[in-house]
Amino acid sequence: MQLARFSAGSKPTAIGIIVNGQVHALADLASDLPQDMRDLIADWDRVKAVIAGVDRLPVGLPLGEVTLRAPIARPGKILALGLNYADHIEEAKDAGVTIPTEQVWFCKQPTSVNDPDGGVELPKVSDKLDYEVELVAVIGKKGRHISREDAPSYVFGYAVGNDFSVRDWQWKTPQWMLGKSFDTHCPFGPAIVTADEIGDPHTLGVRSFVNREPRQNSNTRHFVFNLWDQIAELSQAMTLEPGDLIFTGTPGGVGVGMKPPRLLVVGDVVRCEIDRIGMIENRIVAEKSSS
Repeated sequence: MQLARFSAGSKPTAIGIIVNGQVHALADLASDLPQDMRDLIADWDRVKAVIAGVDRLPVGLPLGEVTLRAPIARPGKILALGLNYADHIEEAKDAGVTIPTEQVWFCKQPTSVNDPDGGVELPKVSDKLDYEVELVAVIGKKGRHISREDAPSYVFGYAVGNDFSVRDWQWKTPQWMLGKSFDTHCPFGPAIVTADEIGDPHTLGVRSFVNREPRQNSNTRHFVFNLWDQIAELSQAMTLEPGDLIFTGTPGGVGVGMKPPRLLVVGDVVRCEIDRIGMIENRIVAEKSSS
């Protein structure tokens, strides 16, 4: 099943399911279904039973007539794993990077969340903007000290993400959070594909393009640390909750790793694709003025 947040015309943003190129509002299925994606994920057993009991879907809207929004407007946590593909580590070896023996985690702040086709701002304070296509896992239930064996049952679904990174701010300090958390720099979607439709997440092709030029092309089978190990590690330190996001790492081919580096400028269009999940596409825009 594909679950999305969407808006159409002047109507408020709603949650819907995508079937055969149309989005159907869940509120039209039953009036008591949660209208916040995190609440819906937490109540999924009941929601799924309601959906399964519906004989006929309500009238849908073609995807071309709606705007897809970030599937979760305000994730509780956005946790991201660095250095998790061997080819990405190889392209960074000149900076002294080697294959890690421990998982390297950082956070993206919730204010960085963006729509799957939202404009991504080139910051006023930097011209070192880069792209990173990533498989995003969405946590489905609360858990702490989760075993590797139990980890699959804690994943609700998957999305495509782009971990946009401001490289000079990322490397200003040993902690990468600032360079990873600029506003608009966490687009993901286009929807959440539930885990039962994906099966093993370690067999997915992962690709990115800049202005239609192929940049990254790999497969999640090349993870250094697989997703189950990631969940087990994180949950030793913190409670994972419904709607938390895990960005699982990016493969080689990022702009900063090219010789010479090829970083993003206003007008560039970055497309990220993952097999069986879909694609997101974001145009680079100048940072808006704000007070």
